[in-house]
Formats: sequence, structure tokens, C-alpha cells
Amino acid sequence: KDRVLYVLKLYDKIDPEKLTAESHFMKDLGLDSLDQVEIIMAMEDEFGFEIPDGDAEKLMCPQEIVDYIADKKDVYE
Repeated sequence: KDRVLYVLKLYDKIDPEKLTAESHFMKDLGLDSLDQVEIIMAMEDEFGFEIPDGDAEKLMCPQEIVDYIADKKDVYE
């Protein structure tokens, strides 16, 4: 979870003050779909595996990414 939030805080369009595990990327943080794609790519780089587009579209807040990675992590180790 900390790694996900850390990667998000490095993203220049996200205000670290507004960022929580429950922040919605578009509603709370004002990001658009392109930003979301960039965030997913950053997560893929950080965690070393690909997130399929169909799954990526559903990941709308940091907690959903954390849950997704936790669910998939054992598959990739």
C-alpha cells in the first residue's frame, strides 16, 4: 500500500495533500483517463508485471490498485 501511494505522490498531477487510499482519481484528484493510463504504467514499472487494459479501466482509486496487486502478486512471484 505504501509503495502504491509513494508512486502516486511522485506523479506531478496529484496533490499529495489530497491523496488517500480512497481518493477517486477523477472525482477527487481531477485526473483524466490519460492520467489514469500513465498511473497504471507507473504501477506496472514499480511492481514488475503488466495490468491488462480491461482490469486497468476498473482501477479508480489507490485502494483498488493495492487490492488488485495483492490479489495478483502471488501469481507473479
